[in-house]
Amino acid sequence: MKKLRVAICGRNLAELSRLLANYPTVSVVTTRPDLVISYGGDGALLGAERDFPGIPKLPLRDSGRNPQCAAHGEEQTLDLLVRGKLKPAPLFKLVADCGDRTLTAMNDIVLHNRVTTSAIRYRVWLDDELYANRIVGDGLVAATPFGSTGYYRSITHSLFKIGIGLAFNNSTEPTDHLVIGDDTVIRVEILRGPAVLLADNCPASHTIHLKRHDVITIRKARQTASVLGLDAFRCAACARLRQDNPDAM
Repeated sequence: MKKLRVAICGRNLAELSRLLANYPTVSVVTTRPDLVISYGGDGALLGAERDFPGIPKLPLRDSGRNPQCAAHGEEQTLDLLVRGKLKPAPLFKLVADCGDRTLTAMNDIVLHNRVTTSAIRYRVWLDDELYANRIVGDGLVAATPFGSTGYYRSITHSLFKIGIGLAFNNSTEPTDHLVIGDDTVIRVEILRGPAVLLADNCPASHTIHLKRHDVITIRKARQTASVLGLDAFRCAACARLRQDNPDAM
């Protein structure tokens, strides 16, 4: 039987390697993997997609830090993997262009003020139609449905399942968040900076510094992410266990 070539990333990888040693059909590699297993939480999965874009991912929560229900432990999920019982779920991503720089996000694209004591000003177009001539605040979050449980939710206290979500972070104007079609092109011009543009949990070296008159274009990316075992990773029962055991996280 052909071995499944797997790359691993995240935290506590010695524990994950110990678990994978029980599966002789799985081979841990560092190049040309068939699958990437992220070990940890959402951040580990986002980092895996950034380092191995387009390669299928299996996110596993570290049970030592993330309590899980009986059906979604590490061994149960790995058993399903080697038996070929996990179905891939395609997730669309966002791409942001500014000049010759490009950022790609599985969760969200974030525009944020670079100086915490100074708001930024910007205007927004949706498909070349001016939506807001001037917004003053800390910035803007453009989120995918997968990413709506993150920064978008903390601003809007809401979730969505289809489209692109726009959340206006701490704006002085009464600008409500909105959900637009995933084929919408979002264009943002900086009227007053300085600001930064980020994608997911990217390191500082990946951020784009913005100044007045810089223009950002955000749209659905052509490439998707493929995630196996997504239902288990986002299991509501597991989430309740984590909420009831905050010291374990």
